[in-house]
Amino acid sequence: MRSIPKHTLSKSAVKAWRISIAVVLLIIFMIPVALGMIDVFWGDESNLSPWLIGALALVILIGGILAIFLIPEIRWQRWHYQIDEHEIDLQSGIFIITRTLIPLKRVQHVDTRQGPILRSFDLADVTISTAATTHRIPALDQDTADHVRNQISKFARLAKEDV
Repeated sequence: MRSIPKHTLSKSAVKAWRISIAVVLLIIFMIPVALGMIDVFWGDESNLSPWLIGALALVILIGGILAIFLIPEIRWQRWHYQIDEHEIDLQSGIFIITRTLIPLKRVQHVDTRQGPILRSFDLADVTISTAATTHRIPALDQDTADHVRNQISKFARLAKEDV
């Protein structure tokens, strides 16, 4: 069996993922708030139980706290990657660990992407496109992401020349 790929993601990824999860949970938390508002304004006509609305809000709150504080740390610890002249080796997963090997001769193109949250932490994702699908190495330092993108591009050109 192969050893774990040697490179990890930037530690700043944990902070960026926590903010991303918090934004999504804030939007989801609007559901019980909206249901509560309906119950307040329409009262008996709404047939909504205040206990049900409160329970839904509590479940979202507890699940959200766990998601914000546990999942990003575990995700960061489990994400590894390695690039060599022949393939890209990716390992990720929280509960189910996935190991993906991408032959460099199958790579069609590679990009870096940044959303507003990643940009604020000076991070970028590297996306690797093959004919079958797109793979992603998330939340690398901007300089590392540029280096990884250039390295994959160079190795992919060399692998195609060998064919």
